[in-house]
Amino acid sequence: MVRAWAREHVPALTAILSIASLALVFGAALQVIPAAALPRVESLLNAIPHVNAIISLSAIGTILLGVREIRRGNVDRHRALMLASFALFAAFLLLYLYRVTLVGPSDFPGPSAVRTYLYLPFLAIHIALAVICIPFVFYALLSAGTRSVSEIYGTNHRRAGRVAASLWLVSFSMGIVIYALLYHVY
Repeated sequence: MVRAWAREHVPALTAILSIASLALVFGAALQVIPAAALPRVESLLNAIPHVNAIISLSAIGTILLGVREIRRGNVDRHRALMLASFALFAAFLLLYLYRVTLVGPSDFPGPSAVRTYLYLPFLAIHIALAVICIPFVFYALLSAGTRSVSEIYGTNHRRAGRVAASLWLVSFSMGIVIYALLYHVY
């Protein structure tokens, strides 16, 4: 019953989930979410950037393998890998939201010229791609999750999946560069 309803409302569910996700991200980044509502675990807060870099590298791997498997016609492996990619993305997001809610966005520790002319434009592109990616990810996930394999070919799943995978790969890769700049280069 729920699956049938969701199947008929994939675009609306995509919009609702995208808006809710972005509201959480921007609410945390703009310090709207009350930090007092969350327990503060310093060791976890310190580990999150490093854990998220590992999650990002893992997600890049699962996305690339998922693309390879669908090109080979292996739908079951593709599905498993893309669900793993989404699980990694969700874990990344939860950790990111926790840290940003309690600590706020990370300050760039390098020279102001590098911050102004390299880091901030690079960060803006990373954020824009991550924001644009979210509805494509939800659409691909929802269209695949509410239909049989044979029915998926009658949807925009393939097109949305290509865009989602491309944006995800670039965004995760840029995130690793940002991590390196914040925690290793400077």
